[in-house]
Amino acid sequence: MKAIQIDGYKKGEIKVTLREVDMPQVGDHDILVKVKAAAVNPLELLIAHGDVKLVVPYQFPLTLGNEMSGVVEQIGTKVKKFKKGDRVFARLPINRIGAFAEYVAIDASAVAKTPDYLSDVEASAVPLTALTAEQALDILNLKSDSSLFISGGSGSFGAMAIPLATARGLNVITSGGAKAKERTKELGVSQYFDYKTEDYTKHLKDIDGAIDSLGDKELPRLFSILREGATLVSLKGMPNASFAKSFGLSLWKQWLFKFAGMKNEKLAKKRNQHYHFIFVTANGAQLEKAATILTNRSIRPEIGNIYTLEQAEEALNNVALHHSQGKVIIQL
Repeated sequence: MKAIQIDGYKKGEIKVTLREVDMPQVGDHDILVKVKAAAVNPLELLIAHGDVKLVVPYQFPLTLGNEMSGVVEQIGTKVKKFKKGDRVFARLPINRIGAFAEYVAIDASAVAKTPDYLSDVEASAVPLTALTAEQALDILNLKSDSSLFISGGSGSFGAMAIPLATARGLNVITSGGAKAKERTKELGVSQYFDYKTEDYTKHLKDIDGAIDSLGDKELPRLFSILREGATLVSLKGMPNASFAKSFGLSLWKQWLFKFAGMKNEKLAKKRNQHYHFIFVTANGAQLEKAATILTNRSIRPEIGNIYTLEQAEEALNNVALHHSQGKVIIQL
């Protein structure tokens, strides 16, 4: 089968190779999926550049690709939930990525059935953002009617996170660009701040929780609007010791991330607040739950440029240079 691989970590422009590789082994608990579409994410760039090697030390050659949609071709002997011909989608387990290929073997526990209303291309753009939102919301554990601020919520993450948060009864507030204001408000936000003309820190206080999608520079502003004792979950901030421990990393890595995340921990402690970094993991049950909510509201991801497998390098460069408004997709 054909697959897109890298042979090592390299900073700068990504170079990939299209190769003929062996079909994946299908374990007792696995399903073999014929890939129909795979989303291209900044995570692929982080992996190729070696930016996440302390969290996940990959071996080479490595087939890239973290989320996909496809059709079940074969099931393991102990798999009961799926059958040949099922349409499925998934965020692949972090130690078994490889969506940029004609076939992929996945532990069935990481997979969910694709909602009928989504095309294969649309479905491939859902798992990472939907699971990130679900896992961030689980960490926040906010009660219904609580207030939630999402920084940079007008992008692909917000498109999934906002409806999932409002389904939990949360009052969602976000920031983003002017062009996305009406589209984002239709998802259910109660307040929207244009980041170029409005400073949300001058209007908000005592917010119950926050999800950061912008990174460390935004964190002081986010902590300033949270109530005392509130929690902030970051998708792009610096990992910390609690993340390293929950992720099962070695003791020396826990110490390393303790020092790396110390600045954000100090910010949080000023008002007894809490800081969490999240690295989204595969979870078929969570994805199925999210899919039900998204189906009820017919939420569709915004799709950007679509490429072939042979154009994978161009697709990755598109993501690196932010040339596409919606999710970049490789369609097989």
